[in-house]
Amino acid sequence: MTKSRRQFLQQSSQLAAGALLPGQLAATTSQSRVTSAADTLSVALIGCNSMGWADLTSMIKHSGVRCIALCDVDQNVLVRRGAELDKLSGSMPGSKAALYSDFRKLLDNKDIDAVVVGTPDHWHCLPTVMACQAGKDVYVEKPLANSIEECNLMVAAARKHNRIVQVGQWQRSGAHWKAAIDYVRSGKVGKIRSIKTWAYMPYGRTFPVRPDEPVPAGVDYATWLGPAPLRPFNRNRFHGTFRYFWDYAGGLMTDWGAHMIDMGLWGMNVTTPRSVVAMGGRFGFPDHAGETPDTMQVLYDFGEFTLQWEQAIGIARGPFDREHGVAFIGNLGTVMIDRDGWEVLPESEAAQYLTPAMPLQRRVGSDLDRHTLNFVECVRSRQQPNAPVDVGRNVAVNAQLGNMAYRLGRKLVWNEADQTVTDDPKANELVKAHYRSPWKLPVV
Repeated sequence: MTKSRRQFLQQSSQLAAGALLPGQLAATTSQSRVTSAADTLSVALIGCNSMGWADLTSMIKHSGVRCIALCDVDQNVLVRRGAELDKLSGSMPGSKAALYSDFRKLLDNKDIDAVVVGTPDHWHCLPTVMACQAGKDVYVEKPLANSIEECNLMVAAARKHNRIVQVGQWQRSGAHWKAAIDYVRSGKVGKIRSIKTWAYMPYGRTFPVRPDEPVPAGVDYATWLGPAPLRPFNRNRFHGTFRYFWDYAGGLMTDWGAHMIDMGLWGMNVTTPRSVVAMGGRFGFPDHAGETPDTMQVLYDFGEFTLQWEQAIGIARGPFDREHGVAFIGNLGTVMIDRDGWEVLPESEAAQYLTPAMPLQRRVGSDLDRHTLNFVECVRSRQQPNAPVDVGRNVAVNAQLGNMAYRLGRKLVWNEADQTVTDDPKANELVKAHYRSPWKLPVV
């Protein structure tokens, strides 16, 4: 990928005022090329490791979907995934995907209808916005972006260009998650007074500090860094473990938190908090590499209830003896949900349950497959997907505010109307995206 800005950021209007309402799609004067279920949907993947690859391989399971292009700045990954894709597609004539190292050139390919953005978090904004500008729909991994400012630009781009943007918060397509949310909203566990969300992950017990080293052969490291600060290559910051460094991501908060907190927001039909406080640190493994906390609690004030996020690396016994989950705690009982299923834990009085107990209702099938299918269906129907860009934006704001409160060591009061932290210049610097030259934020 060249460092030239060329003409790909030459847009003509400023950020649109107002927010896109859930379920609302802006009017358009153009038609998508994919107009019926009989049409083949041609997709491409930008960022071929980990969840990007999982998203793509899930998506091409669905009828009428093919992958025609892959892009990665690591040639080792790109070539390997190209060969794997050939095997998946059966190596039929004309089935080989084009391979790119520059996502901008991929976006110039007019045969591509939609892209999957599976890059590290600091690279979510530019490809998503530019794909929208190129008339392509987008499936982008969570969290939506690595700053609140970038999230707002992505919402504006999807809205302006009338693009379908699905965020990889795939619990939104899970049948058992929806059943549990419906039960919460039914009132059967009474008034919800608090919500617990958490991730206690057993991995990460070993993460030694490593010295800087030469860039591996085949890696365009300058482009991998992109808008992030210029630093020497260190394998701890690269590929899967990038998420434990503030330059590129936000640790467990923006990884698992983007999933679990989203379910709390969904259940209570809320978007952003009044205020947030956080505490924690690198308590479990203080000598490990990385910058993000291995232990943290965050408390959000939503007025009539609180939402708590709790995280830990290297241990797995979280609340309710689950390594991850969401618990809606009401006056009559608690609805507890994780990726395996959901159950109701009733309160009792005078040896009587205040609401009926419900044993574990297990998940059936793949929620990720349902989520990618929902994206494909919405590309064809032009209806809003289950996790549209504004939903991704809302949970990313919560996650970013939690990390900001931890990093600054103080309570933050959020003003949703003007997208700022009240009376806190240092916090508002963290709201912004700070791009390293020659990269610049897109103009929408």
